[in-house]
Amino acid sequence: MNRQATLFWLPLAIFIGLATSFLLRLHRPESSNIESRLIGATVPDFALPAATAGVQGLSSADLKGQGPHLVNFFASWCVPCVSEAPVLKRMAADGIPIVGIAIRDRPEAVATFLGRFGNPYQRIGSDQQARIQIDFGSSGVPETFVVDGKGVIRLQIIGPIGSQHMPDIRAALAAK
Repeated sequence: MNRQATLFWLPLAIFIGLATSFLLRLHRPESSNIESRLIGATVPDFALPAATAGVQGLSSADLKGQGPHLVNFFASWCVPCVSEAPVLKRMAADGIPIVGIAIRDRPEAVATFLGRFGNPYQRIGSDQQARIQIDFGSSGVPETFVVDGKGVIRLQIIGPIGSQHMPDIRAALAAK
């Protein structure tokens, strides 16, 4: 190939290479997690009414001085919440204290969800406006936080909990 042909095709080859690189980077971001800035901070003050009949509401005071807890943000309309329901039930059966915060949900829908998939929660607060979810730095449902016995957020898990999360959860629950 002569020099003139090379100079003609070189910019096009560089453009295609850069475009491919950018597209691959957009397709596979370095991290899909948006970590809460509150990790290491005390949970925000809140008091939520019960999400449905037969359960107690939840407040920040319930998370302080009573040992570590999982705080699980969920909703009856959330498809991934269904997939994590059996994992949460096993965790509760293993003695891990779990409290829930139902996001923008109706009491009858929460009751139906719990009746269908089980209730691993000791308490469930109703966050109709998602204010507490925002205060926690949560970006969606399901999302789970490990809160130590002093009310300090120690771990955040975005998305449904699976067996791959258990080592981190157990370590955070055991940390002082």
